[in-house]
Amino acid sequence: MANRPQLAAVLDYTRAGDVLVVRRLDRLGRSVQHLVATVTDLAARGVELRSLSEGIDTTSPPGRLTFHIFAAVAEFEADLIRGRTVAGLAAARARGRVGGRPSVMTPEKRAAADELMRATGATVTGVARALVVSRSAVYRYLQAQDSGAVDAAPARG
Repeated sequence: MANRPQLAAVLDYTRAGDVLVVRRLDRLGRSVQHLVATVTDLAARGVELRSLSEGIDTTSPPGRLTFHIFAAVAEFEADLIRGRTVAGLAAARARGRVGGRPSVMTPEKRAAADELMRATGATVTGVARALVVSRSAVYRYLQAQDSGAVDAAPARG
C-alpha cells in the first residue's frame, strides 16, 4: 500500500457499518488476489463495498455472490493467460529463440575482451572501458564463459 497512500488512508478510515463506494473495482485492487484480500478484510471489519461501474453491492447476499463470481472468473482468466504465456515461451525456446534484450557483448567484443585479458592482463574495469560496455556486462560474459554457456547461446529474436 505504500505506493497508494490515498487508498491506504481510505481503508484505514473506514469503520464497521460504513459502505465504501468505488467507481470501478480496479481502483480498489491491483490484482484479483489483492482485490479479494481487500474486500475480505473490509468484510471482516464490517465494511461493505459498492462498485458503481460493475453494479456490485456487497451489502446484500446477491451482491456478495456476484463479487465472488467476478473474482473467480478474473482469477481463472489470469491463470489461462499465465498458462498460455508459459507455453508460448517454452515453444519459442524449443525453436531456439530467446526473449530479452540482446547482449552488448557481441562476438567481436567477446574476442576483444578475451584478447585484452589474455595478452595485457587488463582488469574487468579496463576491458569495460576499452569496449565501451558496463563492467556488469563483462562480468556476465565471464560468468557465462566459465559455465560454458557463451558458445551454446541460442540466437535471439
